[in-house]
Amino acid sequence: MLACILAILWRRYALVVFTVLAVAVSDWASYGLKALFDVERPSLRYAEPKPLVTAPHDASFPSGHAATSFAAATVLSLARPRWAPAFYLLALAIGFSRVYVGVHYPLDIVGGAVLGVAVAIALRRLAATRQRSRAELRAGR
Repeated sequence: MLACILAILWRRYALVVFTVLAVAVSDWASYGLKALFDVERPSLRYAEPKPLVTAPHDASFPSGHAATSFAAATVLSLARPRWAPAFYLLALAIGFSRVYVGVHYPLDIVGGAVLGVAVAIALRRLAATRQRSRAELRAGR
């Protein structure tokens, strides 16, 4: 939602598509890694304290919330580097909230953050490579 509002304000509509793509890929990747690692959530491993929200029934590592929020923060930071601290602070707050409510371990957040940043950077490099290839084709190389 934040990406949509900022893209309209900045008049950079491709930013919405790029953000949605990065968020979707990082979410899918986190689901795949959850199946691979299969780490129990804190509320299933420990009787106390009880989670503050209903714990999801899938595995804990990596955090999907952290992966998607850090993917979006990275995309938005690439578009507006001066705003990067605010974007990453918001993503960090989202990750911290998942630990605070008792549904993730801190390492789940770190894993999700690394995944989200890696996906966003990989997609950015892929897009840059495609743009260079198209430019070279137009130039007749």
